Amino acid sequence: MSFQDSDKTTSTESAFDAPAASRLVMELRGAFATGKTRSYDWRVTQLKALEKLLADHEPEIIDALRKDLAKPPLETVAYEIAMLKNSSKVALKELKHWISPEKVKTSLATFPSSAEIVSEPLGVVLVISAWNYPFLLSLDPVIGAIAAGNAVVLKPSEIAPATSSLMAKLLGDYMDNSCIRVVEGAVDETSALLEQKWDKIFYTGNGRVARVVMAAAAKHLTPVVLELGGKSPVVVDSNINLKVATRRIIAGKWGCNNGQACISPDYVITTKEYAPKLVDALKTELEKFYGKNPLESEDLSRIVNSNHFNRLKKLLDDDKVSGKIVHGGKKDEIKLKISPTLLLDVPRDSLIMSEEIFGPLLPILTVDKLEESFVVINSGPKPLAAYIFTNNKKLKELFVRNISAGGVVVNDTTLHLAVHTLPFGGVGESGVGAYHGKFSFDAFSHKKAVLYRSFIGDASVRYPPYTSTKQRLLKALIGGGILGVLSPTCSNLPPKC
Repeated sequence: MSFQDSDKTTSTESAFDAPAASRLVMELRGAFATGKTRSYDWRVTQLKALEKLLADHEPEIIDALRKDLAKPPLETVAYEIAMLKNSSKVALKELKHWISPEKVKTSLATFPSSAEIVSEPLGVVLVISAWNYPFLLSLDPVIGAIAAGNAVVLKPSEIAPATSSLMAKLLGDYMDNSCIRVVEGAVDETSALLEQKWDKIFYTGNGRVARVVMAAAAKHLTPVVLELGGKSPVVVDSNINLKVATRRIIAGKWGCNNGQACISPDYVITTKEYAPKLVDALKTELEKFYGKNPLESEDLSRIVNSNHFNRLKKLLDDDKVSGKIVHGGKKDEIKLKISPTLLLDVPRDSLIMSEEIFGPLLPILTVDKLEESFVVINSGPKPLAAYIFTNNKKLKELFVRNISAGGVVVNDTTLHLAVHTLPFGGVGESGVGAYHGKFSFDAFSHKKAVLYRSFIGDASVRYPPYTSTKQRLLKALIGGGILGVLSPTCSNLPPKC
């Protein structure tokens, strides 16, 4: 989840310290200065190379994620490889349009003139990625950075060592290494990178480390995108197709890396009356999906390492919630597996409700009226995602209007991630900035304002000596009210004027 959560399972072959990081940045700035990354052809070549990388090495990618997370092949293919291919496909299809200047209107104050917005690359950018979806969360931002014409350094997570090593090798083999580089390592290497001046830093991980990243960026006034997380709620109404709803909750929770995903449902809110039906339905579908002994299921990822296993165990062992388990709760410390676990009527002041769970535990809170769920959600930090299952049109509208979250999905979970025309990002403590599709291109671009004028139409009203007439004219022109120029004259004429 962060470089400071590392078990230091990987390291660079030779010491990568601040001087080495400085040399790397200087090399990339030199390459960027040649203008090669700005060309349309270079961007297309690199995006196509990335597509070929994914197509040529799908088995190795699946194997690496099996080693790091015991991730089911279907999840790797669908949620990492296929989504990356789609991101690259969209960028290639839309790139000419994205890089074309956008014509905009001008005002009377600048007449005659024309204007446009030019998207230009920022320069040399740093992408620090996460371990839970290590290929997707590393290369999706890189696609945006390349499409925008930047030189890029990628720092993959050391907590997924097999994937990090494979990614470094493949990007070294397929990409233009004069402009695109990978730095492996742990805390020391990441710290060395953060000491440097970048033109943008894109970080995916947790809020604690995001503060470290933001503080380092502030020293150089470097802009950041922070893709974080939070406690993403699921509100469940009673007037729904319960079977479909429970399957979609399970798919978003345990079907997404066994809950180790930033947009996984973190907790459920439903009414006291409806809670027993919801719990029974979840139990039934969980058994259908993962069998009577889910610890043996090949369709559930394991917990990434012993640190995170012990963190989740601590949440379950809390005196306030240990008696609230209504399903699951089984643990295998050797295999780092925890079965899908439901907890009913968990106290809101318990440890499990005070931090992002990021694992296979799902607390269910109950309220008398579903509208009370809004108060519960809004009493905490703004989440990365919020979900509601209901057929009540008014409730849908109230949820969308009143719940502030990075994204909202009605009658499903997590799928907004796959819609490239929607921005993906947080709000407040769940993140800064957004990406996906054109939003990725924009995240790594500067929108340069350009105004064109000729030498005709040079109005003396701009120049000294200043007079009351010039003041009146400029006030009207800049304020957008040319009729105001005539007002002193009209005041002496009949009312029709």
